[in-house]
Amino acid sequence: MNEERNSKSRSVFFFGIALALGIYIGGKLSSSSELSSENKMEEILNHINSNYVDTLNLTEVQDKAISSLLSQLDPHSSYIPASEVQSVNDDLDGNFEGIGVEFRILNDTVTVMHVIENGPSEKAGLHDGDRIVKVNDKNITGIKITNGDVMKLLKGEGGTKVTVTVYRKAIGKLLDYKITRGKIPIYSITTSYMYDREIGYILIDRFAATTYDEFHDAADKLLKAGMKKLIIDVRNNPGGYLEMAVDMIDEMLGGEKLVVYTEGNNRRKQEYKTSKPGILEDVKIAVLINESSASASEILAGALQDWDRADIIGRRSYGKGLVQEQTPISDGSAVRLTVARYYIPSGRCIQKPYIIGDKSYSDDMYERELNGELFSADSIKINKKKPYKTAGGRPVYGGGGIIPDFFVPLDTSNNSIYLNKLFALNMFSDFCYSYADNNLAKLKSYKSAADFNAQFKVDDKTLNEFIQFAGSHGVPLDQAGYTKSKQEIIKQIKATFARIAWNDEGLYRVINQNDPTFLKAIYLFQ
Repeated sequence: MNEERNSKSRSVFFFGIALALGIYIGGKLSSSSELSSENKMEEILNHINSNYVDTLNLTEVQDKAISSLLSQLDPHSSYIPASEVQSVNDDLDGNFEGIGVEFRILNDTVTVMHVIENGPSEKAGLHDGDRIVKVNDKNITGIKITNGDVMKLLKGEGGTKVTVTVYRKAIGKLLDYKITRGKIPIYSITTSYMYDREIGYILIDRFAATTYDEFHDAADKLLKAGMKKLIIDVRNNPGGYLEMAVDMIDEMLGGEKLVVYTEGNNRRKQEYKTSKPGILEDVKIAVLINESSASASEILAGALQDWDRADIIGRRSYGKGLVQEQTPISDGSAVRLTVARYYIPSGRCIQKPYIIGDKSYSDDMYERELNGELFSADSIKINKKKPYKTAGGRPVYGGGGIIPDFFVPLDTSNNSIYLNKLFALNMFSDFCYSYADNNLAKLKSYKSAADFNAQFKVDDKTLNEFIQFAGSHGVPLDQAGYTKSKQEIIKQIKATFARIAWNDEGLYRVINQNDPTFLKAIYLFQ
C-alpha cells in the first residue's frame, strides 16, 4: 500500500510540473507511445533542468506546479509545502513546542498578551504585559521585527533552553528568565462558563485531536455547576477532524444512531454512529452557526438538526461536504486530497456546488452579502426542489450548508469607517494594554469574570483617553463615526480589559451579553 501510494505521489509530482509550465515536448523526448506517465514526467523534468534558458528554482516550480494540479480537481484538495507541514500538523494535533506565550508587536516591541497556563513561561515567571526586549542577549526591540522572526526565536524542540529578557513596567526593571521549551497545548475550546444557574456556554474554534476530551471536561464541569441547557458556539469554526464531531455528538444522542457517513468513488461507504451513553443526553442544546462554520462544524449542527436534537441558530453555514485525506510526500511536504463526500443522517450532502475554474465558489461569501442573505432569511439561495426530512418529519435541504432553524441577521447598525480604522490599526489592544500597565490591579479587583462583566463600566474619562490615544496613533476623531459606533467602541474597550484581566471567559462574557445570536438562544431556552 505504501509503495503504491508513493508511486502515485511521484506521478502527481511530475505531472504537476508539466501542467504548470504548459510544456508539450513529447515528440522531442520520446516516440514511444507505451512510455508510462511517471517516466514521461521524469524525462520532462530532466529536459527542463538541462535545457531551460534561465536559472530555475526547481523546488519553487514544483511546489507551484503541484498546487496548480490539485486546484484543478476541487476547491479543497491542496498541497502543503514541507516548510508549512509542521505548523499545519501542530494546529490539528493540538500542541506545539515552544515557550508558551501569546504575543503582539506593539510600538515595535514584543508584548506578552497572555502567558499560557501551566506552560514553560508561566513556570519560569513571565507575566501578561511583559515586554520581551532580548532573546539570548539579542536585542529585538526597535528593529522592525516581524511575527515570523519572533516565532523562529521562541519556538524550538522540547528540552532546549532560551533566555528572554523582559521589561516589566509595574516594577520598572529588566528581568532575565531562562525558559526550557516544552509542549504547548493549543486549546480548541476557547472558553466555557455558566451564563446563569441553568444555561452553560462552550465556544469551540476548531476540531483538533484534543477537542473531544476538552469538550467532555468542559461539559462535565458545567453539569456539576447545575447546567440543564447548553449553548455550543461553532461560529467561525473551519472544522478539522470528523471523528471529534462524532464523539461529541455521541454525548448528546441516546441509543445507536447514525451521525454521518462518507463515500467516494475509491472509498467504500463508511458509517459513524453513536455507541455509548452520553453525559448530555438530558440537556437541552442550542448550536450557534454562521457563514464561516464549515466541515466538522456542519456535521455537528447538521446531525443534531436531522435528529431534532438541537435548535440551530444563526446564518447558513459554509457548505463544505468534502473529505480530505493527508498523505506525506518523501521530501517532507504533503498532499491533501479529497477522497469522499460526507452525508448527514437525513441523507443530504451539504457541499455547495462548484465548477473548476469558476470563481463563484471562492466569491460565495461576497455574493451572500451582495444578495442580502446575511440580512434576510428570504434571500437564502439554495435548491429546495429536493427536501430531506428530519427524524420528526421537518423539511431540511442539502447542497449548500446548514440552514438554521432560527435565522439571526448580521448586525451592522454600529458599524462605521471610523470603527473599522480603529480595528485595522489595533487601537483597542494597544490602548488597553497600555492602560493595564498602571491599572491591572483595578481590573482584577473583582471576584470573578461574571462580577467584572456585571459591575465594571467604561467611564467618560477612560473613553476620552482612548479617543485621544487613537488620535495620536493615526486614527483622528471622526465625530459622525464616533457617534454611530460609540456603544461598540465602549464594548470593545471593556471586552479587551476583560480579556487582559479574566482571559477568554472575561472577553466572551462581555461580547455575548449584546450578541443577537447568543441572546436568541437564551430567549428560546427561556
